Amino acid sequence: MKRLEIVRPGERATLLCIGAHSDDIEIGAGGTILSWLRAGVILDVHWCVLSAAGARGLEARASAEQFLAGAASVNVELADFEDSYFPYLGGAVKGWMQGLKERVDPDIVLTHRATDAHQDHRELCQLTANAFRDNLILEYEIPKWDGDLDKANIYVPLQASVLDQKIELLMKHFGSQRSKLWFDDETFRSLARLRGMECRAPDRYAEAFVIRKAVLN
Repeated sequence: MKRLEIVRPGERATLLCIGAHSDDIEIGAGGTILSWLRAGVILDVHWCVLSAAGARGLEARASAEQFLAGAASVNVELADFEDSYFPYLGGAVKGWMQGLKERVDPDIVLTHRATDAHQDHRELCQLTANAFRDNLILEYEIPKWDGDLDKANIYVPLQASVLDQKIELLMKHFGSQRSKLWFDDETFRSLARLRGMECRAPDRYAEAFVIRKAVLN
């Protein structure tokens, strides 16, 4: 299987992370971010959560601080759009995303998958693709009741210790979610194991993404 490098140790890159809710980025791409930082990639991170009012906003900031502890720079932006209503908020969410485009020009964008069953996630994916059409976008996945996991075409292998750190931080920072039956160590480890098998990851674990459009030089 051919391995491509998006970022390299010692190189600097601007990373834009977009999540609808306060745990989305960490679940979908937390291991990838931790891996890049461990490898010595110099990351300038713009971290955006669009539904992060009240206690969930506090969770989002505390989690971002620890996931991004090794980043060169971090800018966390939280908005308070109503959970589950993104498609019905129309121009407000789109206007926020267009404003984001004016504030950051990233090398890599992490956002939700187009096939995600959650309406907020799908809406953000569409708006991300529209606003950042000239940037490299990696669409991450989030396990949930809906059974919407789909095929991936990009994998990031994870060291076992990185996956352990990711899960530890998820359990530490998102107390509001621990009552959900799917939010546990087994779910996150099982999905990473399955994706690791698919890409023959050396340490058996991986996170999976979709790239819908890219140019190879």
